[in-house]
Parts: sequence; structure tokens; C-alpha cells
Amino acid sequence: MLVLSRHRDESIVIGDDIVITVVDIRGDKVRLGIAAPIEVSVHRQEVYEAIQRENAGVARHDSSGQVEA
Repeated sequence: MLVLSRHRDESIVIGDDIVITVVDIRGDKVRLGIAAPIEVSVHRQEVYEAIQRENAGVARHDSSGQVEA
């Protein structure tokens, strides 16, 4: 894992078209602004994991709507 230090209003660039900017710092919370192409999904980790669990549940259903063993 790459660990970077940034101040408010400073950014990092990922690839050619993703920019993450530190928007605000309050206590132990950091607000980030993310500029990315529309085709790139950006989620908080807990939301991403919930989506993955939901997708896995859907994949377990066969075409008749029955849950496969």
C-alpha cells in the first residue's frame, strides 16, 4: 500500500484521469473529492462490499428463481 501525506486542497493523481483532492479535514475525518470518468465506479468500501454480497446472492439464483444449493 502506498501511503501519502497531503494537506487540504492538495491532490493525488491515479492513472491519467482520476484525481483525489483533500477537501476538508475536521478532527479525525477527512473529506475527499474524487474526479473520475463516469465509467469508473467509486464507492465507500462498506457500500462496495454490500454490492458484492448482493451480486453474489443474485448469482446463486437459477433462472427459475430457486436458490441453488
